[in-house]
Amino acid sequence: MLDGLMRGIIDTPLNRGGRWLAARGASADAVTLAGLALGLAAAAMLALGWSGFLVALVLLASRLADGLDGAVARARGKTDFGGYLDIAADFAFYGAIPLAFVLRDPAVNGLAGAFLLFTFYVNGATFLGYAVLAAKRGMETTSRGEKSLYFTAGLLEGTETILFLLVIAVWPVLFVPGAWVFGTLCLVTAVARVVLASRTFR
Repeated sequence: MLDGLMRGIIDTPLNRGGRWLAARGASADAVTLAGLALGLAAAAMLALGWSGFLVALVLLASRLADGLDGAVARARGKTDFGGYLDIAADFAFYGAIPLAFVLRDPAVNGLAGAFLLFTFYVNGATFLGYAVLAAKRGMETTSRGEKSLYFTAGLLEGTETILFLLVIAVWPVLFVPGAWVFGTLCLVTAVARVVLASRTFR
């Protein structure tokens, strides 16, 4: 829901940073993998019982790299594999954080974590399925920035997800109630996308 607004704020500095990195030889794929490594490091910290602003900083750095990889790609030239690697890394990161909370305390976080992972899975399936059919029909959009895949708007998008993950990284006691609420909203987003697909692709 907030991604369109955020693009207008972050695109200019991200593009500037991407050009700076590209001029120094950085590749978009390397930035993608660095972002994934940082994200998995944040998940490992959470699984080991860490929390607070240090974890949030590592998590935020991973998402900064996730934004910079596209900017580097635009500066050096985009590839289909780069877009594929980016979305695969994103899904790995988003799955790792709920898993980290389950590993941190299975008795307390297990059920809520399983529900959150289920809703991420369903939401991701509707997102990717829509993108495949949109590509088949030659549909394009830049409302969520220049992307390798077709990004549909939704109640929950990247901005809301990152904010949620930052909150639970700083205050892990909020994971269980947050997972139930956020997961439910993920399902609402998925259902809305299915309804949109039924109107668009019939």
